[in-house]
Order: sequence, then C-alpha cells, then structure tokens
Amino acid sequence: MSTSTGIGIANLPNQRHKIVAKQGAHFTIMVVGESGLGKTTLINTLFSTELSSAKDYRRRHVKQLDKLTEVEIIKAELEEKSFKVKLTVIDTPGFGDYVNNKDSWAPIIDFVDDQHELYMRQEQQPQREEKSDLRVHACLYFIRPTGHTLKPLDIEIMKRLGTRVNLIPVVAKADTLTQNDLALFKKRIRDVVDAQGIRVYTPPIEPDDEQGAEHARILGAVMPFSIIGSTEDVTTPDGRVVKGREYLWGVAEVENESHCDFKKLRSLLIRTHMLDLINTTEELHYENYRQQQMETRKYGEPKVKKLDNPKFKEEEESLRKRFTEQVKAEEARFRQWEQHLIAERDRLNKDLESAHSAIKQLEAELDALQVGYGRGSQRR
Repeated sequence: MSTSTGIGIANLPNQRHKIVAKQGAHFTIMVVGESGLGKTTLINTLFSTELSSAKDYRRRHVKQLDKLTEVEIIKAELEEKSFKVKLTVIDTPGFGDYVNNKDSWAPIIDFVDDQHELYMRQEQQPQREEKSDLRVHACLYFIRPTGHTLKPLDIEIMKRLGTRVNLIPVVAKADTLTQNDLALFKKRIRDVVDAQGIRVYTPPIEPDDEQGAEHARILGAVMPFSIIGSTEDVTTPDGRVVKGREYLWGVAEVENESHCDFKKLRSLLIRTHMLDLINTTEELHYENYRQQQMETRKYGEPKVKKLDNPKFKEEEESLRKRFTEQVKAEEARFRQWEQHLIAERDRLNKDLESAHSAIKQLEAELDALQVGYGRGSQRR
C-alpha cells in the first residue's frame, strides 16, 4: 500500500545514515607474513598515513633463539569528510623467520580465537555498554614472490586462518616478477588454494546490482592481489608525480592497475566491501565460534584450556611415562656405576694394604741386615 505523498518509510535509510555518521565505525585488520615483505609499508600506503614506522630488520637476528611469533597492536583514528573510523592494525613480527617454524602460527590463531572469546564473555555480562572489540575483520596474508607456489608453512596457516577470519592473500613485492611470471604464479596459488580447500574471502555478488556484481567478479578474478607498497613520491618519465618505486628501467607505480592490484585491494578493504567484511566477521566467523563453544560449554563456564584438553592430557601422560622410564634407567645405571666404584675402591684398598705390609716386611729385613752387619764389625 502506498500514497502519492508517502508516509516516510523511505526516510529510514537517511536516519540510519545519520546514526552511523555520528557513531563512526571501527575496523580491525591483521597482517601476517614473513619479515621484509612490506607489511608495514602497505598499511601506511593503504591509509595514506604513517601508522607504523619501518622496522629495523637487522635486529630480528638478535632474537633468533627466542623462536617466538609476537602480536603487536597499533591503534589510530582516521577521519575523512567528518566520518571517523577507529582503525586497529594487528602485526605479527617473527612469523616464518626461523629455520624451524613448527607451530609458529599458534600465537596468531590463539589471538584470533581469544578475541572471539573475549567478546562472547562480554556479551554475557549484565553491563554491556562499553565492549572491547578486537575481532579481526580482515587478514592480509603476504606471500613471498618466489614464482613457484605456496610453501607448506603458507598452506598450514592459511587453512587455519580461513575458517576464523576473512582471509585475503596478497603477493608481496609484485614488481620483482615479470607480468607473465606473476600471472603464472597467481594461477598456481589459486590451484593450490582450491586443491587444499583453503577458504579465502570472496566478495558477494548481488544479482540486483549489475555494476556492483561486475566489480565483485573483477575483484574475485584477480585474487591473490599483487601489490607494490611505497609511501614515496617519484616522478615518471612523462612528468607525473606518483607513489611508487624508481628503477633504472622506469617507475613501478602503486596505483597503476597495469602494474599491480593495489587499487583493487584498497577498494575491497575500504571503499566497497568494508561493511561486508565487518558483517561477515559478526554473522559468520563469530557466530561459528560462539556456536562451537556453546555446544561444548555451559553458560558462563570458562573456556577449556589446552592443558585440560583430553588430547593434550594423553600426550602429557605419555611424556610423563617416558620421562619416568628414563629416570629409572638412569638411576639403575648410576647404581651400577656406584657399585663398580665401590668394588674398585675396595680392590685398591686391598692392594694398598698389601703394598704397606710388603714395605713393613722389607723394613724389618733391612733392620735385621743392619744389625747383623754391626755385630760382624765388632768381632773384627
């Protein structure tokens, strides 16, 4: 039912726009990848500001013995046309930097799960006015431009991240590959992602929005995004000043779509699909986590710690049993060695006593000879 003038239902989007514009938004993005792939540079380039200063990667070798993946949180508030966004960037220094990277993904996965857990616990509290929310809305996974395919470490962590966050794979430093090599590299990555069943974020296609649907298809077709990060202004041969990297053969432009997919990635993260990334985190990843936890836990019950997990208990019992057996074996070996030392000591004591007795006997014989020699001298 409708009237010529209307009753005002169509103004509801305008009201919603005013509320959102007043409240602003918050967006959390995580960057994961080996050191030196330009994670910090890309974030600074994406948001056109220095959110994080460049790291001195010469110092990373100082912590080689630690073998720890750290989690660093960077917060900033951005404003554009009076609209404010509270931005949180989660960096993961140390990931993939060691010879043995077994379980190096654990701190990252634990952080993602802990944020879902923290938010769920806050929802269960009587007072819910100010909730801390660091749930990850988008995770950029940086792939080293080897030109071959994904490494086992890449596959392992991407499998785990894909079920927890909106995973967006990117090929770092795309200007180190030729266009043909880059296209082949991206195809190999897509083949591995499909073969391994890795879940990556795909922009939704709205059938009633033809232009938006076409844009979403273009974004989906170029994944993984090839990127060039640079915050420096350089001058092109034709006199234009652009963000990019200058080489002897020319300039690699950050926002030139024939050079890399930076503009498409920025569109996906900020201009066209930021709200969908936030909603997908809320309605899919968080709800999946919440459902899994509510099926195995009672209301208000704390999360099962890893050490309380039956699987870890079995491993702990096995390790304890093996340790006990090793201790017993070492104790038996020690006792045997102790008995051998005691027997050797007794033998040496007996030998010493025998030698002492022999010396006493020789001394007596010597004294007797000296006495006999003295008497013979007196007779003469």
